[in-house]
Amino acid sequence: MMGDGVLYGSLDCGRPDSLLSEERVWEYPEGVGPGASPPLAIVLTQFHFLLLLADRVEAVCTLTGQVVLRDHFLEKFGPLKHMVKDSSTGQLWAYTERAVFRYHVQREARDVWRTYLDMNRFDLAKEYCRERPDCLDTVLAREADFCFRQHRYLESARCYALTQSYFEEIALKFLEARQEEALAEFLQRKLASLKPSERTQATLLTTWLTELYLSRLGALQGDPEALNLYRETRERFRAFLISPRHKEWLFASRASIHELLASHGDTEHMVYFAVIMQDYERVVAYHCQHEAYEEALAVLSRHRDPQLFYKFSPILIRHIPRQLVDAWIELGNRLDARQLIPALVNYSQGGETQQVSQAIRYMEFCVNVLGETEQAIHNYLLSLYARGQPASLLAYLEQAGASPHRVHYDLKYALRLCAEHGHHRACVHVYKVLELYEEAVDLALQVDVDLAKQCADLPEEDEELRKKLWLKIARHVVQEEEDVQTAMACLASCPLLKIEDVLPFFPDFVTIDHFKEAICSSLKAYNHHIQELQREMEEATASAQRIRRDLQELRGRYGTVEPQDKCATCDFPLLNRPFYLFLCGHMFHADCLLQAVRPGLPAYKQARLEELQRKLGAAPPPAKGSARAKEAEGGAAAGGPSREQLKADLDELVAAECVYCGELMIRSIDRPFIDPQRYEEEHLSWL
Repeated sequence: MMGDGVLYGSLDCGRPDSLLSEERVWEYPEGVGPGASPPLAIVLTQFHFLLLLADRVEAVCTLTGQVVLRDHFLEKFGPLKHMVKDSSTGQLWAYTERAVFRYHVQREARDVWRTYLDMNRFDLAKEYCRERPDCLDTVLAREADFCFRQHRYLESARCYALTQSYFEEIALKFLEARQEEALAEFLQRKLASLKPSERTQATLLTTWLTELYLSRLGALQGDPEALNLYRETRERFRAFLISPRHKEWLFASRASIHELLASHGDTEHMVYFAVIMQDYERVVAYHCQHEAYEEALAVLSRHRDPQLFYKFSPILIRHIPRQLVDAWIELGNRLDARQLIPALVNYSQGGETQQVSQAIRYMEFCVNVLGETEQAIHNYLLSLYARGQPASLLAYLEQAGASPHRVHYDLKYALRLCAEHGHHRACVHVYKVLELYEEAVDLALQVDVDLAKQCADLPEEDEELRKKLWLKIARHVVQEEEDVQTAMACLASCPLLKIEDVLPFFPDFVTIDHFKEAICSSLKAYNHHIQELQREMEEATASAQRIRRDLQELRGRYGTVEPQDKCATCDFPLLNRPFYLFLCGHMFHADCLLQAVRPGLPAYKQARLEELQRKLGAAPPPAKGSARAKEAEGGAAAGGPSREQLKADLDELVAAECVYCGELMIRSIDRPFIDPQRYEEEHLSWL
């Protein structure tokens, strides 16, 4: 306190001339001072100081110097004596002769933001209203307006972007002031504050920002003095395009942005933006339009998108065929060769060696390295060989093999293709694969007799066809080439041909001297054949005699049955009922053997067995006496098989082999113990 007022300010120890900064003097009002009623005490709070006078307390704001409180005391309490501040609690105490008063300070800073706002101290104003959004918006709007009036447009744009002011009004202010850079700053900050659901606003802002940047770049591009500014603007534009915060909005607006870039003719940034958006199709198309085919191929090779290769290969192969085929080969089986065939077909239609060779190179890679079996690929490779590399055609066909089920090309297409281009040897090979040996020999005779001979020997299992084919060759040699020696060589090459088969082909004037050796050889062969037949007949006669002798011996074989012998199946005495005795030593009752054999017989034999049993049961018993037996036998012969014949048929069916030692026992190894049809019934019987 001074004589005429109160001096207050902020302590600043860094100042060399004075410790006080922003000092002010609050002058005493009338009636207060050294000549009247001087202040008794002074107490300082955060934003006020309180003066204790004789009859009142006055609170003065340290920011504005205005009196904000006058608190008068009644005379009954007596005159005021002193005022102090409790530094620990912040409470103020004043006392008189008769009473003590306490002042409690609450929310002292609640309106300080407004005071700072009136003083244009916006940082402090924002600090004291940070938790009050409505007040903060007011401060930001006032700060933005203040900066705009001060021509600090970028700062103004940043503040406006944080307010709730009308977007159209703010944008119009910057447009009227022709401050595109500040407008771009405002739009960019607004874009960053949008929510994911505000797609329409985001599309509008990204499009508008792009338009502003492009207009700015277009205005600066032709000015050599503004080169640095142009570069800075370009870098800001590219930073905007690659910003992760804007990526989603830019992607949603990519179609509009591409249209803007195209309308401004900014091809550089058109490609740049397409790469950012991974719209490689647009990048490749741009390079192709500007005949930068190697750059287009570089983009394709870098990103390895098969669909882009399929789309642009027809264009690139006309200009850089070798490089494109190299790229195809590098991608390997990631590309579907079938979808590249149209590009190769259009390219190779010119028929030049270079064009055909590149197409063949890729097709050979698919077939030989990738192991492609698709018929379309093999057919196209065949067509390329037929047009450009006939030698490789035959090698390919031979390598593919001679099995019609294992070749991967269309045989009929290959035949037609080879015939159209006059490749007869290749046609002969296809005929051989198709097993059309007559056609193969006919065509081979037009090319090479030796080739025809190879074809004639192919049908190894069909001697009649082989003979027919060799006759074709012999006729051709005799009638077309008139070469008797070669015709005779045909006889030596094919043992199926005889001299008499070939003689009709020779003309009448040919002398017999030409056939002397062949006729002699034929006669020797006939003589040898007759001797072989005689030897075979002698061997057959000897074999028949041995068989008769064996049969005679079999009729004389016998076995001995003892009284104690039992049936191998039922274990009862054997002699009680009719029985069978086998050479292996097993003995069975006739009915036991029948039951043992029946399950193992096929269905048709079981039916035959039942039929024989039925007929045997219906046949009359043998009559006693030779005369009546002959009559019964004669009657049976007249009406059907005799009883003895039925027994013989039954024996042949049942007793052909021992049931324990024959094939029936071997076949029963994999037969289940329980009939599958009776399994459930048997299973239930055990429960």
